[in-house]
Amino acid sequence: MPIRGPWISGLFAALLLVLPAAAQMRGHGGPVRALAITSDGRLAVSGGFDQAAIVWGLDTGAALSVLRFHDGAVNAVAALPDGRFASGSEDGRIALWRLGQTEPERVLEGHTGPVAGLAVAPDGSVLASAAWDGTARLWPLAGGAARVLEGHRGNVNAVAFLPDGRPVTAGADATVRIWTREGEAAVTATLPSALSAVAVTADGGIAAAGADATVRFLAEDGSTRGEVELGPAPVIALAPSPDGTRIAAASAGGTVAMIERATGKILFTLVGPGLPVWSVAWRPDGSELVTGGGDRLVRRWNAATGAPIGPLAMPRPADALAAFHGERGAEVFRACVACHTLTPDEAPRAGPTLAGIFGRRIAAVPGYRYSEALRAMDIVWTPETVARLFEVGPARYTPGTRMPEQTINSAEDRDALIRFLAKSTDGKSTDGKATDERATKVDPTAPN
Repeated sequence: MPIRGPWISGLFAALLLVLPAAAQMRGHGGPVRALAITSDGRLAVSGGFDQAAIVWGLDTGAALSVLRFHDGAVNAVAALPDGRFASGSEDGRIALWRLGQTEPERVLEGHTGPVAGLAVAPDGSVLASAAWDGTARLWPLAGGAARVLEGHRGNVNAVAFLPDGRPVTAGADATVRIWTREGEAAVTATLPSALSAVAVTADGGIAAAGADATVRFLAEDGSTRGEVELGPAPVIALAPSPDGTRIAAASAGGTVAMIERATGKILFTLVGPGLPVWSVAWRPDGSELVTGGGDRLVRRWNAATGAPIGPLAMPRPADALAAFHGERGAEVFRACVACHTLTPDEAPRAGPTLAGIFGRRIAAVPGYRYSEALRAMDIVWTPETVARLFEVGPARYTPGTRMPEQTINSAEDRDALIRFLAKSTDGKSTDGKATDERATKVDPTAPN
C-alpha cells in the first residue's frame, strides 16, 4: 500500500518502504509515544511526538501509511475491532482512521486538554479516552454523544476496560477509579504516588504504576493484592500479556520489566539504548513484545526470552552536535535537539526545522502544522526575538505554542545560543549578526 499525502517527501517515503523484514522500525521524527497492534497481529500503529501516526507491517518492517492530522504529539492509539484505528493527541482531538485513507473518517472533539490514553471496550462498541482536562470520556463508536467521567483531581493519564465493560482510569491524583458502564463513579483506590499507566487482564485484574516506580496489583473492589518495586525510574507504560499471566512494565529509564503476575517475580528485563520507553504492546499470540521509545524506533522482542528480534542498536541516535563539541551554544541547544533539526535535509522531528530561522516569519516552515495562535502572530525570528523568547519563556512570548516551557536565565548563555544558531542553521556570521536586512528586523508588536 503506498504512502500518500503531500506532507511526505518521495525520498522519505522510499526509505520507509524498503526497511528489511525483522529490522527495528524507524520512521518517527520524535519519541514513539503510543503503540497498538491489530487483532490479527499483522499491523502495528504507532503515535509519536512528531505529530504523526504510522501504520506498520510487523512482519516486513515496512511503513504502510504515515498520517498527519493532529496539531500536537500523538499520545495514544488504539486498534478497533472493525479494522479501523484511533489516534488521540495533545491537541485534544481523537481521529478515527480507516486503513488506506489519508484523512480521518471521523473526528471526536470535546476534550479541552491533551488526550493521554485510549482504550476499546471488550465488545468493541465504545472508545474510552483519558485527558489532561481532568476527565475521561466514553465515545459510542456507532455515533452519538460522549459520556463524561468526572471525579479525578488533575490529569487523567490512562484508561482501560474490565472484562464486563466497566471503565478504569488512573490519574496524577494518585487514584485508580472504577466506573459503571454508564459512567458513574463506583470505586476509588488511592495509591502512594501519581499514576501514569493502568492495565486490565482478561480475568479482571488491575495493574497500575507511575512516579514511584512500583507496579501495584488491585482487585475490582480497589484493594491492593500485591506490588513489585522496579525503581529507580518512573513506570510510564503497562501492557498485560494476552493470557494475563504476565505484565510488561516500561520505564523512563529505558528498560521493560517482564513481571509474572502470580508470583510478582521479574522474569527478565529488556534493556535498550537507555532512553525512555514510552509505549509497549503484545502481539495477540503472546510471542512478541513491541516497544516504542525515545530513540524514535519501534522495536520487536521475543516475549519468552527477552531477546531482541533483529539488530539491537545499543548506541544512542547519532549526536547531531558532535561537530560542535566544546561550544557553549551547542550545549545550551541540547535541550532543543530532540524536537528541532538544524538543517533541512534531516528527518522531521516534533518541532519545525530551524534551518534558515533568522529572517523567517513565525509559523512559516512549509508542511509543518502550527497552532492557530502561532499562525496569527506577526513575529520575525531575529537574534533579538529568539533571545527574547528564551528570556521570558514561550508561554509569555508566543501564547498558544505547544513548545515546552523553558527559559534561559543567563544572558551569556542566550548570546551563546544565538551565535550557535547563526552558524549552524544558515551559515551566518558567528557573532549572530545577519547578512541581510530582513534578518535584523525586530517586530514592533512583539512583547517588551
